[in-house]
Amino acid sequence: MESHADSPPRGRPALPAQGTGPRIGVLVVAYNAEATLEKTLDRIPQDFRSRIAEILVLDDASGDGTFTAACRWSQREGVPPTVVMRHTKNLGYGGNQKAGYALAAERGLDIVVLLHADGQYAPELLPEMVAPLERGECEAVFGSRMKDPGGALRGGMPLYKWLGNRVLTRVENGLLGSRLSEFHSGYRAYSVAALRRLPVDRNTDAFDFDTQIIVQLLHAGMRIVEIPVPTHYGDEICHVDGLRYAKDVVKDVLEYRLALKGFGTCPWIPAPVAYAFKEDDGSSHAAVLRIMRTMPPGRVLDVGCSGGEFAARLEALGHTVTGLDHVEVPGVRTRCSRFVLADLERGVPAEAGEGYDYVVAADVIEHLSRPEEVLRGLRSVLVPGGRLLLSVPNFGHWYARLRVVVGAFGYDRRGILDETHLRFFTRAGLRRTIRSSGFDELRLAATGAPFWSVLGAGPLAGGLGAVSRLLTRVRPTLFGYQYVAVLTPHAAQTIVAGEHVDVQDVLNRQYVPGEQYVPGERAAGRVGAPI
Repeated sequence: MESHADSPPRGRPALPAQGTGPRIGVLVVAYNAEATLEKTLDRIPQDFRSRIAEILVLDDASGDGTFTAACRWSQREGVPPTVVMRHTKNLGYGGNQKAGYALAAERGLDIVVLLHADGQYAPELLPEMVAPLERGECEAVFGSRMKDPGGALRGGMPLYKWLGNRVLTRVENGLLGSRLSEFHSGYRAYSVAALRRLPVDRNTDAFDFDTQIIVQLLHAGMRIVEIPVPTHYGDEICHVDGLRYAKDVVKDVLEYRLALKGFGTCPWIPAPVAYAFKEDDGSSHAAVLRIMRTMPPGRVLDVGCSGGEFAARLEALGHTVTGLDHVEVPGVRTRCSRFVLADLERGVPAEAGEGYDYVVAADVIEHLSRPEEVLRGLRSVLVPGGRLLLSVPNFGHWYARLRVVVGAFGYDRRGILDETHLRFFTRAGLRRTIRSSGFDELRLAATGAPFWSVLGAGPLAGGLGAVSRLLTRVRPTLFGYQYVAVLTPHAAQTIVAGEHVDVQDVLNRQYVPGEQYVPGERAAGRVGAPI
């Protein structure tokens, strides 16, 4: 990247004094704009120039004299401080914005206005663009050409572009639940602090960058204010492929909606830190909780406790719960008796203690690179005859099989193909892991598919869920969505008969799976019944 930082010429407006107001910057994105750049910058209102802390002109490897024109303008008298940069490689419309917003943050700006160098958007309205941000009313301001009915057509917008804009905006509003008058304006002002909170560096480098940043703002619950701006279409060259752009923006919004339902990864939308507690009927958490309701109160180690929602329900049943996770979600310590911060990839920590009647590892071991080692560590903290309640997704489910068969294997935001899963289990594979980790299987059941997580509560989800549960009973390896297992440490002993050995004592040590386990009554070598 080549850069030209101006030296302050005579007649330059005074910079805003520190503490007198926000530092306002104007980001000018330019590509082959030699003919229009200086004219556009000349239109910045004279009485607003003194309020501009800095103008950032980013030339995206233009093939004409855009860089020279920008440098020339920056040296004029009476213009705000101007930094001119030229990328040696074309970054694309979105890539150029990423570089500009990073530069705005680096240079300590509070507000940054996106201005196109081709003059399509009116620099005369810069004061109006920043006013809502200065008043603290929002985190973003969009200049909308559609706020004035018919104004876009009067300003020279071609009819096919007007129709495309209206149709796409309606589709996007419908999918996102928003009420913007226009999604496709490039005239925008942002709070730089808000931009820091958004993962804009993950966005596309193409023209649909603007759509992705709208989705990010809405997802984060940030406020957007629209103001009417005039439409101007001159003889500037349009570098946008309209059909490809339409496809890309619809794909972006659909990708976001699917990610909210668990499908796909949508890397430009941050995933929640806390692992969601799934209490709907048929979920693994609900199945484990039903089993725990049949257990006498005891000491519980909740592995992967996240925010402690599951632990709180166990505490309400009379259990004493120690939560363990690699991140501390706010509020977790109020929902369990004790919390241990530890990464299971390093093994079960000594701080967790031992002597637990129950260990719960619901949807945990699939996130580990060495689950067998962790299970052996969990076995060591259980009392003789204690219980490990385990749940894992079934990689043999028809959804995962279909994705593999059709060559569309990929990760999702959650579910069987969760992007954070490191290990995948079928029923046979899970049983091998259980045995090699030193556990005996007391019960292994499968749950149906969680249609409620995709469709929400309602008759359709309920009906499909009932069908799924029926099919799961018929063929759990194909239709079971998750496996829920109740395990106990393997306690087999080999005893040599002799004159000092009590025969009845040997018989009493026989493995009896039908005996009910009660915490505090731990006969050596005995385990409880399937639950």
